[in-house]
Amino acid sequence: MRSIWNGAISFGLVSIPIKLVNATESHSVSFRQIHTEDGGRIRYRKVCELEDREVTQAEIGKAYEDADGTMIPITDEDLAQLPIPTAKTIEIVAFVPADRIDPLQMDAAYYLSANGVPAAKPYTLLREALKRSQKVAIAKYALRGRERLGMLRVVDDVIAMHGLLWPDEIRAPEGVAPDTSVTVRDKELDLADALMDTLGEVDLADLHDDYREAVEEMITAKAAGEQPADAPAPARSGKVLDLMAALEKSVREAQESRGAEPGAKAEVTSISSRATPKQTTGKKSTSTAKKTAAKKTATTKTTTTKTTSTKASASGSTRASASGSAKKSTQSQGTKKTAAKKTPAKKATPRKRTA
Repeated sequence: MRSIWNGAISFGLVSIPIKLVNATESHSVSFRQIHTEDGGRIRYRKVCELEDREVTQAEIGKAYEDADGTMIPITDEDLAQLPIPTAKTIEIVAFVPADRIDPLQMDAAYYLSANGVPAAKPYTLLREALKRSQKVAIAKYALRGRERLGMLRVVDDVIAMHGLLWPDEIRAPEGVAPDTSVTVRDKELDLADALMDTLGEVDLADLHDDYREAVEEMITAKAAGEQPADAPAPARSGKVLDLMAALEKSVREAQESRGAEPGAKAEVTSISSRATPKQTTGKKSTSTAKKTAAKKTATTKTTTTKTTSTKASASGSTRASASGSAKKSTQSQGTKKTAAKKTPAKKATPRKRTA
C-alpha cells in the first residue's frame, strides 16, 4: 500500500517514525459525463480568468480569498513553516477508554506502519501498551492543510488511526426527535424484543453491496449487446394501521426466513386473543353486579315480612310471588340464591322503562 504521509508518533520523549496509509478503499462504480447526442466525453478544463486560457497542473497554486475578493497566495513552504508541533508528528495527548469516543466523531481510517528497522521496537512497545491498557490514544496531527484529531487503537498487530471530527463540528440533534407525545406499551416492546431476537446477529463479512453488483451486471449485459434483466417488482407495503399487527407479522416472517417454526423463539399473541381481557372484565363486572343485587335482595327479604299485602298486590303477580318466597324463613339456601339472581333481573326492566 502506498503511503500518503510520512512522519512520527510522539509518545512522550519516544519518537516512532511511521508511514500513513489508507485503511479503506472505495468499490463504488464511477461514471463519466457524456454528450447524450453523440456520446462525446464532457471534460472540465482549468482556465485562468485573466488570460482566458487553459493552464496545466504545474501552473496551479493555492490562495486564500479575502473578504474583499483579494487573493492571498499561500505556498507549501508557508504551510511547512507553521509553528505547530503536529506538522510532521502525530502527537499523543491522552489515553482514554474506547467508549469515551462518540461514534459520530469517527472519520477516515488509516494504518500506521513502522518506517524502518529502528522504529520496530518503539512501535511494538506502543502497540502492546495499548493492548494491555485496553485504552485508545488521542492524538493531534496535521494533514492536507489543517490540524486534525485522531484516535489510535490496535487492529490485529497493527496500530490504526481513525480521524476524528473536533467536538465543535458535531451538530446538536435539536428538532430531530419526534415532537409529539407517544406512549409505547409493554406488549409492543415485548414484540420488538422478539423481533430483534429472531433476526439475531450477523457476520459483517457476509454482507455485500447488492446495488454495486446489480450495476456491474447491467454494464456487462449492455457491453455484450444484451438486454439487462428486469428489476424485480418492489414489495407492496400498505399503510400501517396497527403497530401490533405489523410487529407480529414481522416476527413471523423473520422466523420463517430463518427456517424456524413460528413461535419457536418468541411467543406471538394474535390480535383476536387480545380481546379476551375485555370479555373477562365484563364478566367480572356482571358477577359483581349480581352479588350486589343479591345483598340488596337479602336485605329486602328481611324487611319484606313487615310490608302490607297492598304493596305485594301493586307489584303484580310476579312480585307477589317473589315477596311470598322471601317471607319463608325455612327456605333452603339454594332457593334463596336462585330468588336473589332472578329478582334483580326483573326489577331492572321496569327501572329502565321508567327512565
